[in-house]
Amino acid sequence: MTKVVVIGQGYVGLPLAQEASRAGLTVVGLDLSPRIVDGLNSGISHIDDLSNDDIAEMLKNGYIATSDATTIADADYVVICVPTPLGQDGNPDLTPVEKASASIAQHLTPGTTVILESTTYPGTTDTLVAGIINEAGHTLGEDYYLAFSPERIDPGNPVYGLKNTPKVVGGVTPESTEKAVALYSQFIDTVVPVRGAREAETAKLLENTYRHINIALVNEMAKFCHDLDIDLWDVIDAAATKPFGFQAFYPGPGVGGHCIPIDPNYLSYEVKRSLGYPFRFVELAQEINLSMPKYISERVMEMLNEEKKSLNGAKVLLLGVTYKANISDQRESPAVPVAAELAKRGAVLSYNDPYVENWTPGIDGIEKVTDLDKGLAEADIVILLQKHRDYDVDTLAGKSKVFFDTRGVTTSDKAVRL
Repeated sequence: MTKVVVIGQGYVGLPLAQEASRAGLTVVGLDLSPRIVDGLNSGISHIDDLSNDDIAEMLKNGYIATSDATTIADADYVVICVPTPLGQDGNPDLTPVEKASASIAQHLTPGTTVILESTTYPGTTDTLVAGIINEAGHTLGEDYYLAFSPERIDPGNPVYGLKNTPKVVGGVTPESTEKAVALYSQFIDTVVPVRGAREAETAKLLENTYRHINIALVNEMAKFCHDLDIDLWDVIDAAATKPFGFQAFYPGPGVGGHCIPIDPNYLSYEVKRSLGYPFRFVELAQEINLSMPKYISERVMEMLNEEKKSLNGAKVLLLGVTYKANISDQRESPAVPVAAELAKRGAVLSYNDPYVENWTPGIDGIEKVTDLDKGLAEADIVILLQKHRDYDVDTLAGKSKVFFDTRGVTTSDKAVRL
């Protein structure tokens, strides 16, 4: 029976392990966190998309979680699904990929196929990963095979999951591509082989750069449309009636999650590092999207001024602090820089989020409002940062002194939209 070791049991690795175990493969989830490993082996999920019942089903199918890297030794496939964050200097931090590759190199046995799913810059698979494994004395194409397949997990998406989202696969060698396709074809509906690993790596970056740039476009339009007294939301709705040549993107308080704020920087980094010139679209989009929290605070200040109130000392209630609606995932949430901008100007902050029990944005004194009616009544201004389904936004706007909707979902005359 085919054995698959999935390194990293987070938002990417755990759904992969789930589908592979459903297909009858022997699946081991390898993770460095004892808390995650113990929780999974006890049937407890730590991500939004999988329930405890899902984990129980995986365990019934033979899945186990471990922190013991020796499990790699008898694996047919090892899939790397570790985080690839940005470092303090804004450049890619591939330390988790390097450590995972070193563990594989230490325990690799002949015939194993290694697949990297972690988002990175083009060339990582055939240089960094292959270099670490080769350095340990293994020969690509003889002792092991190597491919890249970008993750396309969209947390909270009720329609598209791992199984029905097409899977791009590119091997460092043609045989590596065949090996990777053979794995994914067992539990993913559509597998799309491409020319090589670098094409697969770049496809992932193109997908998210496309979104990043188009969000920046509407974010910049939001600023000048406000100054020109133009309803941008109405403009977008009108443009979206065109059945071809247009896809609607919407402004907001910033961009969040692992993909959009981070992945385009990998492409920009590699262009500048290897070619010596900037990827101007990405850098401009980053500048615009990063400016939104400050713009939000400036708009809040304007609205309070109209009420003859100062932002300094004003009670500000933030609604929704996750990066995406209807999930608890807070990775790179724009709520954090928005809160920082408001706090810098002296605002007294509180928050409410049905999916977040404890929010720690690095600012002292932010308490969770559990009695929402009371919180609305006491706040000088309420800011909707995330449009959770739990919020009846028009009712919330009607109960607020001032209601700032950064997501464009309210119809109430009492609300001000971004």
